[in-house]
Amino acid sequence: MSERTLYDKVWERHRVTELPNGQDQLFVGLHLIHEVTSPQAFAMLTERDIEVAYPERNYATTDHIAPTEAAKRERPLPDEEAEEMLSALERNVAENDITFFGLDSGKQGITHVVAPELGLSRPGMTVACGDSHTSTHGAFGSIGVGVGTSQIRDILATGCIAAEKQQVRRIEVEGSLGAGVYAKDIILKIIQDLGVDGGVGHVYEYGGPAIRELDMEGRLAVCNMSIEGGARAGYINPDETTYEYLRGREYAPEGEAFDERREYWESVRSDEDAVYDDVVTIDVDDMDPMVTWGINPGQVVELSEPVPRPDSFEARSDREAAERALEHMDLDPGESMLGYDVDVAFLGTCTNGRVSDFGVAAEILDGRTVDESVRALAVPGSETVRKRCEARGLDETFIEAGFQWRRAGCSMCLAMNDDSLEGEEVCASSSNRNFVGRQGSKDGRTVLMSPAMVAAAAVAGEVTDPRRFVDDAARTVSAADVEVAE
Repeated sequence: MSERTLYDKVWERHRVTELPNGQDQLFVGLHLIHEVTSPQAFAMLTERDIEVAYPERNYATTDHIAPTEAAKRERPLPDEEAEEMLSALERNVAENDITFFGLDSGKQGITHVVAPELGLSRPGMTVACGDSHTSTHGAFGSIGVGVGTSQIRDILATGCIAAEKQQVRRIEVEGSLGAGVYAKDIILKIIQDLGVDGGVGHVYEYGGPAIRELDMEGRLAVCNMSIEGGARAGYINPDETTYEYLRGREYAPEGEAFDERREYWESVRSDEDAVYDDVVTIDVDDMDPMVTWGINPGQVVELSEPVPRPDSFEARSDREAAERALEHMDLDPGESMLGYDVDVAFLGTCTNGRVSDFGVAAEILDGRTVDESVRALAVPGSETVRKRCEARGLDETFIEAGFQWRRAGCSMCLAMNDDSLEGEEVCASSSNRNFVGRQGSKDGRTVLMSPAMVAAAAVAGEVTDPRRFVDDAARTVSAADVEVAE
């Protein structure tokens, strides 16, 4: 046997040569482009009179600055800077014969939602994008990496990037998820256990029973937040779930070509005797839903756990980080996150902006009303997601409950449009980052959680156990059940 991981195989098949500095020149099979990080790269090519090497391997959309209110999507955009970036992208893709999913295409959306649902992301690929959450595409058994502007230039000019091979850590996720616990909870648990810097120098291979049980949209959510754990990328070996998801997608192979590609996809799976640099086991049996209490995704607890005390951390840096987080979040150590008041509920992003995410939230919202103190936004990850949700009547459930039903875009994940926190508002968010100022206000506070918990928080007006709305027989946790840390 070859004893190789999927990462080893994909790397070797895309490695062109070793560069003088010791890095490898790596061919990029799929390059995804958006309006924020690409203008300077295109300008560099224009200055040097260089043409795009493989236009057919490049696909563009607009997401970060895309307005999510329908009335604000008319051109020119109300925001002059946003209009300038979008116009530059339109000009660059037109001049270089690159496929573009614009606002009026019916396929626009967040790049890490659009590429998978169209069948552009496939097993055994190398995927690059000027966005850190390119790790999302690893859900298909590909290697997705975020790149900077100079690397975008290199990919446009040569189809390649200079890269250093990482170590591979296998994360075996044992057990089975209970009612009201989801893929988002799995990745938050992994980050809690391994830390936000735990994956530095590594890529994560996710496996085990709990990962195999996830559908593709759950796998996309897990791989999406690999970067929050410090990993360069994260992936899951392709299997029947992967192949059935891809079958019939617009850009996926058809007929005999699909079967031929499937043979390749099978061949890149990690060998049964693959050698890993590290193996970690995490058990999710009896795990409660996860919720962040701090200002990075690793500052997270199960609902049954209290907010930790700073002196419970061994490293001085972690203690100081906890102190800063508690001050910013206006929390006392030892208390429960249950009952923490929220002002905004935000459902969407490249982490949890897919049809299944809105479906889970709609189950909780059906027949219920958003608390009068909460401003609630539902922002589909793509126009395709929006249309599929509307075909199922999910939009009506959200609107009747009191949510604003929006158009596709990154929205309040990073507040590069009008969707922003104001002042000291607290947001129950299905996004991937809770950094200070991330959602548009330096005083705003972000609490990361699953889509189900976002919907539950919107109804309750506070952080609450979503299982109280999911299954009458499900175990639930109240603040009184949380053992206060002394």
